[in-house]
Amino acid sequence: MNQDIIDQRLNEMYFTYCNDVYQYLFFMVGDHELAKDLMQDTFIRAFTKIESFEGHHIKSWLFRIARNLTIDYIRKKKPLAYIIDSISPIMTTDYSPEQILLFNETEKLLYIALNNLKRSYREIIILRKLKEFSISESCEILGWTESKVK
Repeated sequence: MNQDIIDQRLNEMYFTYCNDVYQYLFFMVGDHELAKDLMQDTFIRAFTKIESFEGHHIKSWLFRIARNLTIDYIRKKKPLAYIIDSISPIMTTDYSPEQILLFNETEKLLYIALNNLKRSYREIIILRKLKEFSISESCEILGWTESKVK
């Protein structure tokens, strides 16, 4: 395939999905800068693996990459928090008061509520309700069965 066509498709993919991927990552990690870094890593990984993409839903594939990178980051940087978060809900205080002031009131309440949930519950609410993925797309992203997603 012509390199110009590949570059054009990659640019389209980035500009089509970058905001959705960023929002998902922000809700997962609660830190704007970290979400930006993870978003960049997501697209770098996608660009390097685009030749192996065989699915039908590129958006689901990108979210799966973003999710896996987030889990890898948490495991490496905060292994105890990852273990605790996998078992029970925890309240994180990784955001500063200045960052909280930048949120509007609805974002604040949503972020606080999501942050009080167990990671798996947080993931499914973000995917199904905020990002409006179907059950089958959510299954693809999370690697879960349909009954678990429901």
